[in-house]
Amino acid sequence: MRPISCRIAAPLLGSVLMLGSGTGWALEDRVVVMTSYPDELVQRYEQAFERANPGTDLQILWKPSRDAAVELAKPDQGGIDVYWTPSLGSFPRMRDAGAFRPLAVDRAVLPGVVDGQFVSDRQGFFEAFEVAGYGLIVNPAALARDGLPQPATWRDLAATRWRGRLALPIAGQVGFSGALYDILLQAEGWEAGWALLGEAAADATLIGSGGQVSESVVNGEADVAVTVDFFARSAIANGHPVALVYPPRTAFLPAQVAITRGALHPDAARAFVDFVLSAPGQALLFHPDIRRYPVRPAVYAQAPAGTINPFQRTGAESYTYDMEAGLGRHGLIASLFEKLIAERHDRLKALWGAIHAAEAALAAKPDPERAVLVARARLLAGFVPVAGGDVDRLAPTFQERRSNRNPEERAALQKDWSARVDAAQAEALDLARRALPTP
Repeated sequence: MRPISCRIAAPLLGSVLMLGSGTGWALEDRVVVMTSYPDELVQRYEQAFERANPGTDLQILWKPSRDAAVELAKPDQGGIDVYWTPSLGSFPRMRDAGAFRPLAVDRAVLPGVVDGQFVSDRQGFFEAFEVAGYGLIVNPAALARDGLPQPATWRDLAATRWRGRLALPIAGQVGFSGALYDILLQAEGWEAGWALLGEAAADATLIGSGGQVSESVVNGEADVAVTVDFFARSAIANGHPVALVYPPRTAFLPAQVAITRGALHPDAARAFVDFVLSAPGQALLFHPDIRRYPVRPAVYAQAPAGTINPFQRTGAESYTYDMEAGLGRHGLIASLFEKLIAERHDRLKALWGAIHAAEAALAAKPDPERAVLVARARLLAGFVPVAGGDVDRLAPTFQERRSNRNPEERAALQKDWSARVDAAQAEALDLARRALPTP
């Protein structure tokens, strides 16, 4: 076992955990950490932790988040001491299943709130380790060449005719899309947000792979795409002529860390969590091979030039994103995106093309009667078959879309949605065409 004197390493690193009865005792000879982080991040933390805690071996079990719950549901929790991964939904579910032990955190150095929103567990069973923001990746030079404005808000996605130069992820196929679209929908309002998405999607390319969404801007296939920021930040760091834009109303969502209820190496587990949340551990996130945002505000004094500080973001609007409410809506959002947008993409192009043509004609020659038709067409084109007040009631039905839970109810709802969406869009197209001037 390690000499007792070595145990002072964690406090010297800038401890944030209010350590319990294990403090002052030698650490165990190992700590088992389950994660889905990539090797370039894990290896740097492994090396740094073992240097700070000689005699304690950090053992990594790599598991995708979909398999983590199975591991932690075993009688011995798979021998796992720490769960450390970028998987928003898994932490609340596992907390509610009793998988974690509580953490006591020093909020003077680790506030648990970023950009006005909670990123750590209010019940204290898991803690944010780093955050990623959601926004737009753009090619400023290409936009200028084509005479297109650089978007600054979510609403700008529908305010400009992008002529196919906008890329959007397909909800349900791209991992970050559920959170991204929920952020937009909470920021803009449920009904208004879906209308915005439908209008934007009509002039967009839909992409089913997360990395390819940002890559489409990097390789010149698109000029604008919605994304999670680490894709854009990586492209910028690699010299690509792209820029990252955070809308005034967006969110920074966390990756988290927790100690398992049955940890076999509890002191080493606390030392690992303390390390990744310490000043040196958080500063590692600035490394060129990692490029993530720390959750410890003080370390931004060490940030590379040009790093955005989410704790002091300029241009941000007051907007408190409800992360835990949003987690339960991802399946519903994916199902609605499929019915409203993905399955009817060609129809959306024709519909919004007719509305835009009618609006252009009205701008050139105002006509009050035609204006009423266009306004009604626009309202119907943005129709969503689930009212905002029904979202949280219906969301559990779609929370596990690939499971066998409630298949008949889901199928009946989707059939009803399709019929109502078809009727609304057909009427909208008819009205838009009637609003066009007679040749």
